Amino acid sequence: MKGKRFLIGCAVLAITASNSGLANEIYKWTDNEGNVHYEDRPTGSATEERMALTYHRTNSDALNNRITSRAKTEATRQEARTAAAEEEKSAETQAADAAAKQKKCDSYRARLQTFVQSRRLYRQNDDGEREYLDDQQTQEARQRVEELIAENCS
Repeated sequence: MKGKRFLIGCAVLAITASNSGLANEIYKWTDNEGNVHYEDRPTGSATEERMALTYHRTNSDALNNRITSRAKTEATRQEARTAAAEEEKSAETQAADAAAKQKKCDSYRARLQTFVQSRRLYRQNDDGEREYLDDQQTQEARQRVEELIAENCS
């Protein structure tokens, strides 16, 4: 029982003594080699100076406002990055669509040129044999290609 009291007394004494270590005094001194040292007790050195430290409690409201402000700023930046990426993707898609449309246009123009220059046109049937088109079928095919050119070429 006395041992417990003694241990409790020592613990209280240690806690009390450790609180004095939390004092706001720090001593700064420079040794002969020019190295700067910081101590919590005076050393008696000629270059020693006492540094007064102050402590201010952190304002939790101001800290929360700063954190919220930074989070909003980061969210705004992320939204801007996302919007820019979507615009870039949209521009790439439009460019790809325009290239595909131009390719179709070139194909239709080449087909029309074939219709104009060829004397006789044909198509292959299911058996792989040629079926020659008469004048009316050639004219209809030419009109279809001209319509496709008007639709896809501008």
